[in-house]
Amino acid sequence: MILSCKSCKKKFVVPDQAITDSGRIVQCGSCGNKWKQFPIKDKISKITSDTKINTKKLSNTPKTVKPKKKKFKKEREFDLYSPEYLAKKHGITLNGIETKNSANSKEKVSFGFYNYLLVFIVIIIALSKGLHFFQYSIVKLFPFTEFYLNYFFESIRNIFEIWKNLISNY
Repeated sequence: MILSCKSCKKKFVVPDQAITDSGRIVQCGSCGNKWKQFPIKDKISKITSDTKINTKKLSNTPKTVKPKKKKFKKEREFDLYSPEYLAKKHGITLNGIETKNSANSKEKVSFGFYNYLLVFIVIIIALSKGLHFFQYSIVKLFPFTEFYLNYFFESIRNIFEIWKNLISNY
């Protein structure tokens, strides 16, 4: 017997004795569609060569159809249409509804990674400029620091040369 799936139109060859007069629940091996199949009175004897046929053996025990489990969505912690959320996220104020003022609320404000990085770079540049400005005074007071200061400023010049070469090559 040839069964045809009503969803994906695939055809399957099933032995005639696999489907009894009371019917049987079958499942499409391609799309997973399930339906109750009763024996077909007219047997199709001719199969065209362009039709795809998948052979699938069915066991003698009928399969039970399990109901699909419903997936529950997790509820949001805040309402997307609340006046507070609309004012904070999108800058929308609704007429006649007051929203929380962020200046009055004691929320923790983060400085952010890039802001810390920028401040760190500015401090390093300021310290190196201060060292450069006071280099001769420091060497006069502490003569052993001359070698270290010269080495530091030479390293800074090398770093700038590397950056210039990288930028000019690309």
